[in-house]
Formats: sequence, structure tokens, C-alpha cells
Amino acid sequence: MLWRLTVFLALHLAGGLAGWSWGQTVGALAGVTVASVCWFVMDAVRGERVLGWLRRGGQGDAPRMNGLWGEAADRMRRALRAREQQVHENEARLQEFLAAIQASPNGVVLLDAQGRIEWCNATAAEHFGFEIQRDVLQLIGNLVRDPVFTAYQAAGDYSHEVVMLGPRSTSSRPVRLAVHLHPYGEGRKLLLSRDVTAVEQAETTRRDFVANVSHEIRTPLTVLAGFIETLQSLPLNEAERARYLGLMSQQALRMQTLVNDLLTLSRLEGSPQPGSADWTPLATLMAQCEQEGRSLSATLSPGNPHVIEVGATPALELAGAPSELLSALSNLLSNAIRYTPPGGRIEAGWHERLGGKVEFVVRDTGPGIAAEHIPRLTERFYRVDRSRSRETGGTGLGLAIVKHVVQRHGAELRIESEPGAGSTFAILFPAARLRPLLTPLAVPDAQPATAVL
Repeated sequence: MLWRLTVFLALHLAGGLAGWSWGQTVGALAGVTVASVCWFVMDAVRGERVLGWLRRGGQGDAPRMNGLWGEAADRMRRALRAREQQVHENEARLQEFLAAIQASPNGVVLLDAQGRIEWCNATAAEHFGFEIQRDVLQLIGNLVRDPVFTAYQAAGDYSHEVVMLGPRSTSSRPVRLAVHLHPYGEGRKLLLSRDVTAVEQAETTRRDFVANVSHEIRTPLTVLAGFIETLQSLPLNEAERARYLGLMSQQALRMQTLVNDLLTLSRLEGSPQPGSADWTPLATLMAQCEQEGRSLSATLSPGNPHVIEVGATPALELAGAPSELLSALSNLLSNAIRYTPPGGRIEAGWHERLGGKVEFVVRDTGPGIAAEHIPRLTERFYRVDRSRSRETGGTGLGLAIVKHVVQRHGAELRIESEPGAGSTFAILFPAARLRPLLTPLAVPDAQPATAVL
């Protein structure tokens, strides 16, 4: 401001002195007038330069000058830079916020007061089948036509969520979505969605599991209770008493087998993966599996046992948990025995495959299995013929145990079967879990290791 006043006074003094030298008083007045005009013209030009820079939105460098206009331009330049920096920071913050919402496993949709889509993340687009660019500003009710959602939106009670079928749901592969509307702002709504298909399937599996276990245990308990009541209330001779006690023992063994299988499944699901420190010869596994199989066949068909053929075993060792491996192999052989009629033929053995792999194969001459049942055989308690399974003492958990053991050892389970043509069950072990037998092995006649059948 001092510079501006100094220039103003200096210019008028120079004009007055110049005019005085030309025409004394009149000349001095004329010089001061001319100086004033020059001052205002110069000031207007300087101001116009600043205004022109502002009209361009502050683009480019601000006019550089001294005085009031120079200081004003400098301050405005600083203010514009501060505003641009704030805008950039806000934009960066907004992008981070949107990126966080994009990364969310839940779907997020922003709706305006009329129910039009303002923005949605990729998860919501997948859940509802939106095309983000095309469906912006479209009414949500025109795109999500499920009656459950329509009634929920119309009711106006958003204190709870509802579950609806996803637009891409099919009868063979249903997709269940939980959606929840949250009002905010002036009439706007936040729509959250999450895929609850796996949760509902797990809940269904849990209910089925509890129902199956309850049914499997209730049946032998009912039999036991009936026999106990009979023994307590009726006078029986020794033959009848022995028969009833034998049947009671059979039902108790059935419950014990079921509990053991459930404990085995629980242990398999909750324990760490088996390492490669324990090596078991294939011949040892085969001998124990064969011994248990022949014992089971003699129990189920005492007068006409199965013909069990065991092939030559390669001189290899297998890495893994010996008890788990024996459980898987024994379950395959015991299933073949249970479902093959007495006197039927069963083949079991190891076969070397390409790439250093080895396969344990069990073939039977049983009734076979229809193709629609094969994908579900490893489900807990799934049975093709429930009455036949209960007659032979099966729990419906054997192949579920096999599946878990196979997965834990990096192996593959193969099932081939046709009605009337028997079945083939095979486990293919990777080469990484095999090595040549280090020392010659004498197949023992010792007691077999414990396996869950």
C-alpha cells in the first residue's frame, strides 16, 4: 500500500512540476490532471491483467507486478493452489473410500430419493446382475423383480433383512442373497447385499446331519430297549436269552461303530495335514486290509464267504498317517464286501501308474450303482439302498471318511459303476508320497492296526 501511495504522489508531483515549468499555475493544474489520468489508466491496465487471469480460472502463472494488484494476485494464486490441493486430497480420499467399498465382500448400492441407482460396487453388480455403466440412474425396482424384495421395499420397514433368490439362481445351483435397506440423508437409501448360499447350505447340512445321527442312534436304542424290557418281564429259556443277548450285542456294536466313525470324521476335519515323516510299506497296508476284509466276510456270510483276490504288491512305501490310510483302504474293501452278495468275487490290489503314481483298486461283482448316485456317495449318511446298508451294518460314513483321507494325502478318488455290472473304487496316490522299499519286508501275521470300517 505504501508503494502504491508513493507512486501516486510521485507521479502527481512530476506532473505538477512539469506543468508549472510550462505554464505556472494553469500548467501545474493541467500536469496534475494528466498525471491523474495516467495513474488511473495504468491502474486499470494492471487490474485488467489480474481480472483476465481470474477469468481463465487461474490457469497459468499469475501476473507478476508490484503494488496492491500484485499483492492481490499473489494472494489469489496462493488461495487457488490451496483449493486445488484440497480438491486433490478430497478426490484421493474419495477414491480410497470407493476402493474400500469395491473390495468389500458385500454388495453396496446407493439409491437416490426416487429409488434410482446412483452407484454400486462390483459385488452388488454380480449379486443382482447389474451392468454398472448401463444401469446407473435406473430404478432398482425395474431391475430387481423378486417378489420378496418388492414387498420389502414397498413395506417401508427396513429394521430387518430379507433373503431372496439371486437373479442368476438356477434350480440345480440356487443362489440366496440377504438384502438390507438402510435409509440415510434426505430420502436416500443404502442397499447392502451378501451371498448366504454357503451359510444356508451349511445350516441345511447341519440339520440333516443331526437328523441322520439321531435316526441312526434311535433305531438300535429302540431295539435294545425292547430286548431289555423283554428280558426283564418274560421268563426265557437259555436259548432265547442267548439269542436276545446276541441281538443286543449286535445293536450295541452298531452304535459303537457309528460313534467311532463320527469321532474319526471329527478328528480328520480338525487335525493338521499329515506330513511325509511316516512311511508305511504298501504290503503292510494290504495285509492288514485283507485280514480285516476276510474277517468281515466270514461274519456277514459264514456259510458262503466272498472270494477275495489280492494281487501282487509293489515294493514301495507310502508317506502319510498309517491309521488314516488303513481306514480309507479298509473302508473301500469293507463296502465291497457289504454290498456284494455272498459268494461274490472281489479283487483288491495295488497298481503302478504313469508318472511314478500308484493306485489302490477294489473291484466287486455287486449290484452296481446308478450314475445319478455316484456324485453323492461321499456325502455323510448317503445311501443308495438304506435297507441293504442297515442289514450289513453300514453307518453311511465310510466313503465320507475315505474322501477326507484322500484329500488330506493329496490323492484322487475314482468311482466307476453300472447297475448289474459291479463297481470299481480306486485311490490314486501322487508320486511325491511314494518311495522304493528300503529294506525287504516280511509280511507279518501280527494283529492288524485299528481301522474304522
